[in-house]
Amino acid sequence: MKFLHLSDLHLGKRLNDVSLLEDQRHALEQAVETAHRQQVDAVLIAGDVYQKASPPGEAMALFNDFLTALVDLGIKVFVISGNHDSHLRVSYLSALVRPAGVYISEEFTGTLQQYPLNDEYGPVTVHLLPFIKPIAVRRFFPDAVIETYQDAVAAVLAHSPVDPSRRNVLVCHQFITGSETSDSEEHSVGGLDNIDGSLFEAFDYVALGHIHKPQKIGRDTMRYSGSLLKYSFSEANHNKGFCLVDMQEKGKIQISSVPISPLHDVREVRGTMYDVMHMPYSEDYVRVTLTDEIIPPDARVTISTVFPNIMTLAVDNSKTAAPLEVLEGKSIQDKSIEELFCDFYRLMNGDVPPSEEMLSILREVVEEMEVDAK
Repeated sequence: MKFLHLSDLHLGKRLNDVSLLEDQRHALEQAVETAHRQQVDAVLIAGDVYQKASPPGEAMALFNDFLTALVDLGIKVFVISGNHDSHLRVSYLSALVRPAGVYISEEFTGTLQQYPLNDEYGPVTVHLLPFIKPIAVRRFFPDAVIETYQDAVAAVLAHSPVDPSRRNVLVCHQFITGSETSDSEEHSVGGLDNIDGSLFEAFDYVALGHIHKPQKIGRDTMRYSGSLLKYSFSEANHNKGFCLVDMQEKGKIQISSVPISPLHDVREVRGTMYDVMHMPYSEDYVRVTLTDEIIPPDARVTISTVFPNIMTLAVDNSKTAAPLEVLEGKSIQDKSIEELFCDFYRLMNGDVPPSEEMLSILREVVEEMEVDAK
């Protein structure tokens, strides 16, 4: 039986206020094409379908298109909700779509949701474990001590029958101890959301979501597929892809990665103003770090002729103890004269902001200019 494992779609996410919906559509079309070409039996989506608990209509429509395309190919789909999702929205109409082969984690009842499949090697059970917190599990087992995420998952597994003689697949959205994280993920303070991977020894393959970097944890058959796209510059060096899982007889699994070709890459660009301006034109989403000692005030506008999708401009020179990011968030057109002056002053003075006395003088000058203009 073949599975295509993906996770952390984060549909509706914006990168520096730029919508990624078309980038996400482009990647999901590749998932459908891969599933069809590889003749997979099912697609496993390990949580964080949406970026927000209340996703925009365009994001929900995109997910609907994705599921419809897979169902039209006769491919089953298993979906769980992640920490970014509202399980109510993700599981909406789940009973209605189940006959079409779309199995969505429903309201948590204290145990795994289990769905049987069969192939020439016998039965396979797909177990769904949506993102859970200790408080959600505690109410089902009031006599158990459930303080951590480890306690919560252990309690759920202890009360969920798993036949070790059969092949078992778990779809799960949690933070497994030892995984390598990125800036775009959310974690509990103090590592309270850590879970030891040894809890999942009964499962032949564990399809994980939550961590954005593709990686195996402890064994080849317990993996994070990684996020659909690069969702922060800390992920610039990630190689995004889908996990293709070929499960044969018990104990025999072959796993490979299918790379995703993004509509726009997310990458770092570094050099002097001269170096950057002589780089090839690119519409990738970039963070540009300039190393010049003197940065022209119109640097971002000038650089945008080569990199129109510049997200962040940073400076790293002898005046900065570390790379200093400026001119991000608001566009230049949306910034006040005072904000632009503060950005420029920080650029020229190693991230030291202008004094209140300087700003007071600036305000007086601006006021005089406004009066003269009337």
